[in-house]
Amino acid sequence: MKKLLTITCIFCLCISINSFPSYANVAGLVPCKESPVFTKRLQNSVKKLESRLTKYDPSTPPALALQQQIDRTEARFSKYSKSGILCGTDGLPHLITDGRWNHAGEFIFPGILFIYITGWIGWVGRGYLQEISKTKKPTEKEIIIDVPLAVKFSVSGFIWPLAAIQEFTSGKLLANDDEITVSPR
Repeated sequence: MKKLLTITCIFCLCISINSFPSYANVAGLVPCKESPVFTKRLQNSVKKLESRLTKYDPSTPPALALQQQIDRTEARFSKYSKSGILCGTDGLPHLITDGRWNHAGEFIFPGILFIYITGWIGWVGRGYLQEISKTKKPTEKEIIIDVPLAVKFSVSGFIWPLAAIQEFTSGKLLANDDEITVSPR
């Protein structure tokens, strides 16, 4: 009964959230290519770099590095203009994560990448701690990390989603309630 109530509440919450329209485009955000402040930021950035560029001979390494930086700055601003990202009144790009599919690339890929990397770190740490718990002095290996062992787990940790599914289905991932220590309070 409790699970059914929880599922019903989550379903109702999802429906109610999606029924309200999002008005991010009218909240002071405009496409970056139409933002005069964004254009002014580009011009100021390039102008500062060009003023530094005039201090060097054209073929010297500092001049070439500054020219590359100017090209990268213009390319970055051009990508923002072409991508449809919205800019605020400050002229800076803002990421919209309100569920609209035309802004999905601004959050979904970085979000999935974040979850993958944090899961990898956790899986590697878990495996390392499980392995050192079998040694004579596990506390010492928590303080002074056994680098070859840690590297072994780090390299094998890239397939952590598959390993987690495999351990879950085999029953090794979760501990029994009687194996969990509980505070006497």
